Amino acid sequence: MIFTTIPRNGDPFAFICGMSPEMIIVAVFGYFLFLAGISWYTTRASSSNEAFFTGNKQSPWFIVAFGMIGTSLSGVTFISVPGWVATSSFSYMQMVLGYLAGYLVIGLILMPLYYRLNLTSIYTYLEERFGLNTYKTGAWYFLISRVIGASFRLYLVAMVFQEAVFKQMGKDVPFSVTVLITIALIWVYTHRGGIKTIIWTDTLQTLFMLLAVVITLWVVANQLDLSFTGMFGAVKSSEYSQVFFWDWESKLFFPKQFLAGAFIAICMTGLDQDMMQKNLSCKSLGDAQKNMFWFSLILVVVNLLFLSLGALLYLFAATNNIAIPEMTDKLYPMLATEGYLGPIVGLLFVLGLIAAAYSSADSALTALTTSFCVDILGFNRKKVENPEQTRKLVHLTISIVLLLVIVTFENFTDDAVIKKLFELAGYTYGPLLGLYSFGLFMPNRVPDKLVPIVCILAPVICWLLTLQFAIGFELLIINGLITFVGLAIIAQFRPKTAS
Repeated sequence: MIFTTIPRNGDPFAFICGMSPEMIIVAVFGYFLFLAGISWYTTRASSSNEAFFTGNKQSPWFIVAFGMIGTSLSGVTFISVPGWVATSSFSYMQMVLGYLAGYLVIGLILMPLYYRLNLTSIYTYLEERFGLNTYKTGAWYFLISRVIGASFRLYLVAMVFQEAVFKQMGKDVPFSVTVLITIALIWVYTHRGGIKTIIWTDTLQTLFMLLAVVITLWVVANQLDLSFTGMFGAVKSSEYSQVFFWDWESKLFFPKQFLAGAFIAICMTGLDQDMMQKNLSCKSLGDAQKNMFWFSLILVVVNLLFLSLGALLYLFAATNNIAIPEMTDKLYPMLATEGYLGPIVGLLFVLGLIAAAYSSADSALTALTTSFCVDILGFNRKKVENPEQTRKLVHLTISIVLLLVIVTFENFTDDAVIKKLFELAGYTYGPLLGLYSFGLFMPNRVPDKLVPIVCILAPVICWLLTLQFAIGFELLIINGLITFVGLAIIAQFRPKTAS
């Protein structure tokens, strides 16, 4: 998920500089050649809009479930979660358990709705339930949030090339050129096949990410002279293994973390075109539900692996008298890339990091293209001249927009500013939560023209609240609640009818 700690100096990958830039170039470009090969194979028969948007609804559910692991995580998660255990132990699992509740709601309530309406874009529901203005509002909120989220993830990947490759080779390459290369690599393997390709490339990228974590666990356990069972015993008996926290004044209070996790899952998966587009590419509702339930269980295990790795890395550092970095985010990268765990772990770390970031970013680019074509240009409502050429132009244009936003990130060297930009994405999901909650559980109709006003005011009110109170992840719930109440107020101007 995107809720992770961001390094203070705005340069999260300077620690990779000890690795050979030639090694990174060969590995990374070999990796992307393989992805391009997958793209060619999956689109050799068809690269139509139907294939791009829905994968012709032929995606195997088990492939989708595995690939979604990489999409749900990011490069920042990859380096941050292991470091979290120093300050919050295994408390993150409280939120992960909340995810399970959220995914249950998605599988039993939202997915049947999307399949019943045969949606390509999930925001089409808002038009049928409320009207065109509401529909456009929901779509624009998604577009803004995903542009910001995808840009930040790609910003991190661009920093890999900038710091670990070009600067180490003594090349004075502008950051904008590095970003252009980064985005071009995604464009090469997504512009033809879209979701049909992403389903398979995400599976490969998830495999690389998990391989990096599992092999690192194995290497660290060997160096600590621990067996498989001994490894988990050492983690369990360590000071880092506490999962549940019951101090109601703490930010780690279980009910608070659990509810936040549930609503984050509902919003950032169930109300997100990026994540749901993969589910809607399955052959049937039953397959999509199997995908969601298995994905949620796998995600629990994967997060537990990341946290266990963090505990072992701290034990390894203490055993070998290795100084812990002031920024805990840098512990895993430092140990992996500075020779403590061997060159294989270092190389797998870089590939796993890039795979985690790209798995999120490539599907975001595809979802942004789909949403803009269907929701904004109206591919599903009117005849569009040369639709495939238009879709390719939109795909290219969004790639350029991402480039401009990423380059803008570079100008914000103050960490607090970067955080504020990144957190802006969190504000955009609250109105979606309120819209869908009201649409599903209330019989009222609302004045469609007033809905955009409510959806703009809700995040503004939330922002004002954050100036007065310490609000964390629960901001999403508050934002959705304010939107819900606002819709209930304006609904008084319309007669009640059946939904």
